[in-house]
Amino acid sequence: MTTIAETTIEADPTVPVIRITRDFAATPEQLLRAHTDPKLFVQWIGPADTRARIEHWDARSGGSWRYASEGNGEVYAFRGCFHDVGPDRIVQTSTFEGNPEAVALETLRFEALGPGRTRLHTQSLVDSFERRDARLRTGMRTGLNAGYAKLDRMLADGTV
Repeated sequence: MTTIAETTIEADPTVPVIRITRDFAATPEQLLRAHTDPKLFVQWIGPADTRARIEHWDARSGGSWRYASEGNGEVYAFRGCFHDVGPDRIVQTSTFEGNPEAVALETLRFEALGPGRTRLHTQSLVDSFERRDARLRTGMRTGLNAGYAKLDRMLADGTV
């Protein structure tokens, strides 16, 4: 029996934050590796009809990153800085280059739930409710669910 995990996406009514929660059949170490190893990250990020390529990746506290996704004849580039990379969390900035003034401060936290289970908590803070709501309208749910489904398969087959 295959169970598809649900991704919860919530917009905070009092601050311009998006909170995302998702459970994985993985250890915190595996999820950290999937988010910091460019060879793994590029395999699962984004919808199935896109291909990602890493342009720059330095996954350490003080490092930076840039990748581009291609699909349907379009290229979408993203960049940011890793402010803190630790065993149970990542703090980074994230910018879609098509809207460079909309920088998000993101915190990813890996909560161990027991043997082989981890809850990923992501918080994305932007500078206005308008920018937050625009992010929510981009198809974020579809892209996240597709990417996380790919990550589930990679965890199940031992790639991560």
